[in-house]
Amino acid sequence: MADETPELEPPIAAMLDATNRGDHDGFLAAFADDAVLEDWGRTFSGKEAIATWDRNENTGVQSRIEATSVERSGATSVVGVQVSGDGYNGGGSFVFETGGGLIRRLEIRG
Repeated sequence: MADETPELEPPIAAMLDATNRGDHDGFLAAFADDAVLEDWGRTFSGKEAIATWDRNENTGVQSRIEATSVERSGATSVVGVQVSGDGYNGGGSFVFETGGGLIRRLEIRG
């Protein structure tokens, strides 16, 4: 049976690809300047705060994120994920809001 990768919106695919390459700048390029990232109740507003989160929680701990499913409704995508690396390891879901070819909001859920 062939592996099936869920079809992701371009900015979401770019963010995940950059994470998996350890590409901090590529990760940030997927986000709007005024984007918001919420990680288990902690909120990071704007690219500077998201950059800090990325260095401490994502590319900075060699995270690898595999998309396992995707459900879309308008500008919102709920992506099932499996995360591994030197930080969090396990499953969860990412809820993305996109617009203008960028991620406007990302909520990380368990």
